[in-house]
Amino acid sequence: MEKPSNGFRVFVKEIYLSTKERIELVDITNKVEEAVQESRIRNGICLVYAPHATAAIILNEHEKGLLSDIVKKILEIAPPGANYLHNRIDNNAHAHVASSIIGSSATLPVVNGELVRGTWQNIFLVELDGPRASRRIIVEVLGE
Repeated sequence: MEKPSNGFRVFVKEIYLSTKERIELVDITNKVEEAVQESRIRNGICLVYAPHATAAIILNEHEKGLLSDIVKKILEIAPPGANYLHNRIDNNAHAHVASSIIGSSATLPVVNGELVRGTWQNIFLVELDGPRASRRIIVEVLGE
C-alpha cells in the first residue's frame, strides 16, 4: 500500500452548452478531456455532473442509430404526456422521472494525465426537457 502524497489537488471547470431538442444526447467528451488536460492532474478521478433535475449524464458509443435507440427507450420508459402528478405543477414530469432513473453524474479514472474510458465510451449530456438556452456541466478532477 502506497503512502498518500501531499500533492493532492482539486480542479473544477464548468461547461455551458445549449440544446436544440426536447430529448437529445450531446457529446461532451472532448470538453471533458480538455478539462482533464487543463487540470494537470496525473492520477485521480474525474467527476462529470449535471446540476439539473431534468438532465442526465451517460457513457456510451457515439453511433447515430444507438443514440436514436436511447432516445426511443427514454420515451418508452418515461413518456411525455403520461398521467404524472407533477404535471399539475409543470409539464415536464417525464424529464424528472427519466433523470432520476438515468442519473446526473459519471465518475471516470484519470491515469497518467489521461481520462480512462472504454473504446466505445463517450460522455453525453442527456437533455430531457429541452430545448434549453443554457445547460451547465461541472467537471471536477481530483488527484495528484
